[in-house]
Amino acid sequence: EYMTGGRVVVLGPTGRNFAAGMSGGIAYVYDRDGDFLPLCNLELVELERLDNPEDEVECLGMIRKHREYTGSTVAEKLIANWAKARNQIVKVMPIDYRRVLQQNKKATASPEVGHA
Repeated sequence: EYMTGGRVVVLGPTGRNFAAGMSGGIAYVYDRDGDFLPLCNLELVELERLDNPEDEVECLGMIRKHREYTGSTVAEKLIANWAKARNQIVKVMPIDYRRVLQQNKKATASPEVGHA
């Protein structure tokens, strides 16, 4: 299905053509076996490691909530072995969505000109 916004953590396997039509939002995919790349449609997205501390906090927080709400043993194992697990998580970021976020960040960081 198409993803146009929001955030999601995928802890299970994905099918082929993941991210086809993904124009917004962010997906964090647990790539336990390292076989996600050939299943991902890279037409509209780029893949990243979980290197940004803000992304790591967001992803881990969602996994913790998932464990709390569902009792997921997969989530429990990831949390218990986070140092290893964080390296197996792939951030799926739509290219145009990143551009919009960067423009918005620039606009809010720049002081307004011409106002007295």
